[in-house]
Amino acid sequence: MTDTPPAGATPGASPGDALRFAFGTLTALPVRLTRWDRPAARGGMLAAPLAGLVVGGCAGAAGALLLLLGSGPLLAAVASVALPAALTRGLHLDGLADVADGLGSAKPADAALRIMKQSDIGPFGVVTLLLVLLAQVAALAELYADGAAPGALAAVTAALAARCSLTLACRAGVPPARPEGLGAAVAGAVPVRAALAVAALTTAAAAGTGAPFGAYGAAHTAVAALLALLAGELLLRHCVRRFGGVTGDVFGSLAETSATAALVALALG
Repeated sequence: MTDTPPAGATPGASPGDALRFAFGTLTALPVRLTRWDRPAARGGMLAAPLAGLVVGGCAGAAGALLLLLGSGPLLAAVASVALPAALTRGLHLDGLADVADGLGSAKPADAALRIMKQSDIGPFGVVTLLLVLLAQVAALAELYADGAAPGALAAVTAALAARCSLTLACRAGVPPARPEGLGAAVAGAVPVRAALAVAALTTAAAAGTGAPFGAYGAAHTAVAALLALLAGELLLRHCVRRFGGVTGDVFGSLAETSATAALVALALG
């Protein structure tokens, strides 16, 4: 005999619902969303690092393939940066630019949110996009200069950490800045303990990507992932103070900031 939910209750999301939510909202892959409710949002954001694993794996494979075919490390790095942008339709980069414009405006929350909703990109957004993309390409170029494996595994680590920062941003206690949109759908949906558990698993997975390079490699990638999550957390807190909560644009900016922090940390090693 199976239990059934009480009348009017929303049934919990299945693993399939969670994965469809994660890939349907965080990637441009042809995944059809079957549910758009809190249980699906909770499961989807807990599964966000899995979407990052796929995106990062594709990015790393593209860079490594170009390097093995005879390209230089710079072209391989460009490919590893361009592919995640393509697999997300540039939504995370767009969110980064919008948040930069909103924060750079120094206007009150309501006015800053209106600026972020505009379709154009202002000077703060342009400069931020340019510097972030340059930093990502430069860091990956240094890593690919050491071989296909260091660059490819760095792309995976960065993507994992980037999506894990979204899981942490969806934890209970983080409010939405608007009553509609992705921010409102997922804000506060993930229990704090579950979010921290995902962060621990992501850090362990990052250490696993560095394990082929020995104990130092495992420690280095774990520290890079932790620094990436810290960078995302600092930006999250600043955005919550400035905007009153999170939006879809804030999530995009968190992903790009965390990915950049991870790559820079790996390159510095």
